[in-house]
Amino acid sequence: MISERAGKIKPSATLSIDSKAKEMKAMGVDVISFAVGEPDFDTPDNVKAAAVKALNDGFTKYTPVGGIPQLKDAIIEKLRRDNSLEYMRDEVVVSCGAKHSLYNVAQALYSPQDEVIVPAPYWVSYPDQVLLNDGIPVFIETGEDNKFLATPEAISEKITSRTKAIILNYPSNPTGFTYGRNNLEGIAELAVKHNLYVISDEIYEKLLYNGVKHVSIASLDPEIKKRTVVINGFSKAYAMTGWRLGYAAGPADVMKAVENIQSQSTSNPTSFAQKAAVEALEGPQEFIGRMLAEFDKRRKFLVSGLNAIDGVSCIMPEGAFYAFPNVKKYVGTGTGKWRIQGSSDMAMYLLEEAHVALVPGSAFGAEGYIRMSYATSMENLREGTSRIKEALSKLSR
Repeated sequence: MISERAGKIKPSATLSIDSKAKEMKAMGVDVISFAVGEPDFDTPDNVKAAAVKALNDGFTKYTPVGGIPQLKDAIIEKLRRDNSLEYMRDEVVVSCGAKHSLYNVAQALYSPQDEVIVPAPYWVSYPDQVLLNDGIPVFIETGEDNKFLATPEAISEKITSRTKAIILNYPSNPTGFTYGRNNLEGIAELAVKHNLYVISDEIYEKLLYNGVKHVSIASLDPEIKKRTVVINGFSKAYAMTGWRLGYAAGPADVMKAVENIQSQSTSNPTSFAQKAAVEALEGPQEFIGRMLAEFDKRRKFLVSGLNAIDGVSCIMPEGAFYAFPNVKKYVGTGTGKWRIQGSSDMAMYLLEEAHVALVPGSAFGAEGYIRMSYATSMENLREGTSRIKEALSKLSR
């Protein structure tokens, strides 16, 4: 019999949809996938070359649990250069992806019945990681009128004597919007006042458009820095999803607990991948700009195409590589065997009838929306939106 803990959680909706789309493709179905949050660019050649060199040099053994000193130093310099943050080596732990970093932090911080504030829409793993560690996710509903961002006032209303932490993700998966300095200052003030931790997931920080600047909440002042764990990694900015490398930076006592937990689960991150990560941070950075410019073109094309579909509306995201269109007008419609009662029905209808894979907003705590990744070719965006338009035109009340 499985544990009660395991029974609390559900599989990742994004990975489940992507898996079903790949099954259909294997059967010969021409599926266009907007489901998975993965850059379609290859890892930069200099980064791959660093990994090959490490392999050829025999750098294939165990490393220190929390990461090699060279990579920790590269991360420390990156945080200083990009985020105006100062850390020591014992305040940084490298893990097997940013998701792993988040889970380690959850294990280190949350005790049974601790409440963790999670603004919705949220990345699918946040609430389940809280539940896996016997905490209670407390959701804050947001809306388009405020770019799906939680205000300090809304957060304040959810704080109780059991509140332990606030999870922030900016730019956001799934919405693509980000917190500005004023909002972050208000949230930081609350965290300091109530002695709360802030888990600041900044994995998409390099993917911002139209001159929008990323501000890490930890950089606002020393008091909030003491209570913040910054999460970042290499998957999005350097197209290194399969390399599985992320990191956390925060108070030394929390990072020590994180490292101890990791020592009993995965041990160190992959040795030669760490050498590649050093090159990613210290080598040329032009790759990011080229990728961002292409994503920007796709962003504008996709949002324009979605807004041209009758009954669909989509506000222009500021960052990441996701659009989050509103499809509420189709709730209650149907055709043939299909009845659209929510975003899950919509996702399955579009997958099976239009052969387009995307993720229902319900997976992110936002019913009536769908998430589409534009980390795919312009050709796929053009054909995919055309298929969606045709499929939706068949639905009626």
